[in-house]
Amino acid sequence: MAEEDALVVFSPSGRRGRFPIGTPVLQAARALGVDIDSVCGGRGLCGRCQVLVSEGEFPKYGLESRPEHLTEFSETERDYEAQVGKLKVGRRLSCSTKVLGDVVIDVPPDSQVHKQIVRKDPGSYDIEVDPAVRMYYTEVQEPSMHDPSGDLRRLLEALEFEWRLEHIHRCDLRVLQDIQPALRKGEWAVSVAVHNENEIIAVWPGFFDKIYGLAVDIGSTTVAAHLVEMSTGEVVSSAGVMNPQIRFGEDLMSRVSYVMMNPGGEVDLTRVVREAINELVGEVCADAGVDRSAILECTFVGNPVMHHLLLGINPVELGGAPFALATDEGTTVWASELELTLHKNARAYTLPCIAGHVGADTAGVVLSEKPYLRDEMTLLVDVGTNAEIVLGNRKQLMACSSPTGPAFEGAQISSGQRAANGAIERVRIDPETKEARFKVIGCDLWSNEEGFEEAVADVGVNGICGSGIIEVIAEMYLARIINQDGVVDGRLAEHTDRVVAEGRTWSYILWRGENTIRITQNDVRQIQLGKAALYAGIRLLMDRMHVEDIERIRLAGAFGNHIDVKYAMILGLIPDCNLDNVSSAGNAAGVGARIALLDRKGRREIEDIVRKIEKVETAIEPKFQEHFVEAMAIPHKKAPFENLRRAVDLPEVDHTTQGQVPGGADSPGTRRRRRRRS
Repeated sequence: MAEEDALVVFSPSGRRGRFPIGTPVLQAARALGVDIDSVCGGRGLCGRCQVLVSEGEFPKYGLESRPEHLTEFSETERDYEAQVGKLKVGRRLSCSTKVLGDVVIDVPPDSQVHKQIVRKDPGSYDIEVDPAVRMYYTEVQEPSMHDPSGDLRRLLEALEFEWRLEHIHRCDLRVLQDIQPALRKGEWAVSVAVHNENEIIAVWPGFFDKIYGLAVDIGSTTVAAHLVEMSTGEVVSSAGVMNPQIRFGEDLMSRVSYVMMNPGGEVDLTRVVREAINELVGEVCADAGVDRSAILECTFVGNPVMHHLLLGINPVELGGAPFALATDEGTTVWASELELTLHKNARAYTLPCIAGHVGADTAGVVLSEKPYLRDEMTLLVDVGTNAEIVLGNRKQLMACSSPTGPAFEGAQISSGQRAANGAIERVRIDPETKEARFKVIGCDLWSNEEGFEEAVADVGVNGICGSGIIEVIAEMYLARIINQDGVVDGRLAEHTDRVVAEGRTWSYILWRGENTIRITQNDVRQIQLGKAALYAGIRLLMDRMHVEDIERIRLAGAFGNHIDVKYAMILGLIPDCNLDNVSSAGNAAGVGARIALLDRKGRREIEDIVRKIEKVETAIEPKFQEHFVEAMAIPHKKAPFENLRRAVDLPEVDHTTQGQVPGGADSPGTRRRRRRRS
């Protein structure tokens, strides 16, 4: 060891080594395998290799670290500040800062190659930024009469020498056509995008480091897109649009039926959803000031029908047993094959589907929530027209779907509507007076507060959305307006004008105004049918896994994001659980798409996990009907719901009306058999 050697310690990794005085900090970091980002190759152009000096005595390492143990501010750093802006206080560019003595160097999170995006939800996992596409800046040897090698060969040699990229073996024609113009325009300096460290997919003249990705969640109702800066993982813009396929059918099976009845109709369904995605690309790019050609990769999640239609696959096989998927694997194609207007060589990755009715969106939820890393028995539920359910932990995972119908989205409800301005979303009912108060989307006041009618004048009171219908029926149960079987108690009409006759049954008036909002007996029944189907599907998985208690419940999707979990449990939508352990997962499918976009290991992880998930087909399970009938009751005919009873004063069962079926309605079992799979 030479006397001129200095001990350099990097935190938080703790890696250390001795280096000759005058060694650049970035060079020392690379020699030790320390995680410091750099696109420009140490030329002071990108500014991503910023570090901090940790000052003071470090007995653990036997050294004293001081700022003067590094060279003074360099000309490169001054040029960077002049062009880009001030470095944060105390920060240095590690590529142009040299070691003069023993020093402890802190690598801040935003300077690390494998960054962590910390999600605010404490029940979620962080995202590691390690994308499949990375940028590299390099300088290429000019051609000469003495070296007959092609420009591509010399570019590959430069990447291997400077970045140790030794396994690049692919470069398609689209890139090959750009290499010579880029090299000459950049005066033999170019920026290169490399996919999975083995394929060049784009080249730009000079220094270029801002590339983007797109994470897209294709729902049957809405399509949401998130534009992400690939090096930082930051979402720079998001946008959503109604899925234009709705004009071909409200639910998935009606769209499949459209294709069955109109041969070639899948072409129209594919075309309109791709057009919608292209419109969203334009919207997010305009909002962020980004050119479409800077988007080099996109990831997609969606239910099986949406997944197949995006890829241009006819979905008719998903319309009937055995509900066969064309593929259940993750798929990578050129974005141009999906008619998407991005960079001409951009890639598109779709997450794997799990089963014929459990899609890539559920795979996204699983990747986001990672129940396979937990000890707790975890239930994941994505409620829609077709609920997708996953149950398990690190030992075992099972999945199924259940035909809940569209009632939770406001369909088949007399005053139902989608969640939009003017829709009732929160409801409370006084158990003594039976009077109601509520909130509508677009107004912050409750309906019983002064100034409500003036405040709501612009948006109106137009109907009730999914979260509102869940709350109002649960509140009607708590207020003894309906009994455990969901029957509206007509005897209350003698005491309140809220309960009114509706033919042979009774209704509850929630609001009298320009639009009278009422909850009919049929509305209650539709919600009972939907919630019973969901509970029965969950119960089947619990039976198969020999589980009686669930320790953690996460409700995914837009519906799960807006409902109050307490009311979901009062209604019996989900099994009993400690309410503190029941929460919304938000748009977990979209987060899963973003994980797959930003962390290439996430793709391998979810593809491996999906193959291990056991699929249960509810349509052929003999106990589904039994569970369904028991789950028609509120919250349940037999389950004690002990956790819920400790938190909520549930009514005692009224045996005088229990078991009645209002107005000669079909029995729950009969209604269940007539429901169409969706």
